[in-house]
Amino acid sequence: MLLLTPTNWPDYELIDSGNYKKLERFGSFILDRPEPQAVWDPSLPESEWNKMSNAVFKKEKGSNSSLTQDRGEWIQKKGMSQQWFLDYKRKDFQLKFRLGMSSFKHVGIFPEQAGNWDYIYEKVSKMKLQSPRVLNLFAYTGGASLAAKAAGADVSHVDSVKQVISWARENMEASNLADIRWVVEDAMKFVQREVKRGSKYQGIILDPPAYGRGPKGEKWIIEDQLNELIKLCKQLLDEKNNFFILNLYSIGFSALIVETLINTTFGKKSNLEIGELYLADSFAKKLPLSIFGRFSSI
Repeated sequence: MLLLTPTNWPDYELIDSGNYKKLERFGSFILDRPEPQAVWDPSLPESEWNKMSNAVFKKEKGSNSSLTQDRGEWIQKKGMSQQWFLDYKRKDFQLKFRLGMSSFKHVGIFPEQAGNWDYIYEKVSKMKLQSPRVLNLFAYTGGASLAAKAAGADVSHVDSVKQVISWARENMEASNLADIRWVVEDAMKFVQREVKRGSKYQGIILDPPAYGRGPKGEKWIIEDQLNELIKLCKQLLDEKNNFFILNLYSIGFSALIVETLINTTFGKKSNLEIGELYLADSFAKKLPLSIFGRFSSI
């Protein structure tokens, strides 16, 4: 099993973690926000966290719902910007993200996904096709979409939240990219329609939340619908030239579930990679954040 963490990224740093929180530097600003997987003690004292942080996320009290437990507000110090930009630079490509503080602790980027961005760029670049078609489902602010586009793909970016699509468009423009196809729709409905059309994609990226809502109130519950969605994705995936990525954040899911889902749907792949994405803080504590499975024909 692979354990992957971002490397050589001057603009991002996990400084410390523990006591169900993480202290992160995004460019010039340091944020203190909740992290349910950081069950250990932090290495730095609370006074140091308070001194270093430019903003702290405070969760709402009195809500035990798994859907709303991370709703809250940011307590900001003087000089903290509402929006700022973060660079992700590699030898062959560069992405730029507009960051901002949401009411659900998120800032517009999941840094641990950098390993998947590199994988996407590499696989698209190696395809001997002009503008391979890539589908990004539950695409959020578009890190994976940008990586695919930077490598020359024809990208369809699907998310159910219009505001998030607008945010992703800002990231595309900031990264000096263009012509990503934006789709505000329920992912399951979009895939079902594409299957009926006989559409084919050379790359599919599937990054579903545990729970979600479509633009017309459609329910997404990962335990109930993931298997069906993966089966539909198989019908969309080009058999000769392809890559596929499944990433799961849902606490309680095992990497073995990802492996079994992929093997039972696509058959056993000789180059299937299964693993965890994590962030290592400056004290070498490893914070696991998602599990993934991916394969390609390349």
